[in-house]
Amino acid sequence: MNLTINIPDHQKPVLIAKALEQGVSAEQYAQQVLQHDLAAAPIKPHQPLSEVFQEIWADMPEDARANLPRDGASQVDHYVYGLPKRDL
Repeated sequence: MNLTINIPDHQKPVLIAKALEQGVSAEQYAQQVLQHDLAAAPIKPHQPLSEVFQEIWADMPEDARANLPRDGASQVDHYVYGLPKRDL
């Protein structure tokens, strides 16, 4: 695959300097950086929000979960910003 990347003029000297430090061309350096970034961030498939919450909450101790406010969603301004609770 060929990819054309437009680099702002003020960043070209930085790219060239970093490439020279690695002993490669600017094109090779850009390819290495891109390959490294793509390898470090595997793509996760989309999953339902409920599954995301289940993953987050899986490690939460049961006693901590029991201490969460039952009206946290409806009274978020109270718990986050300290505003008085709203009458619902």
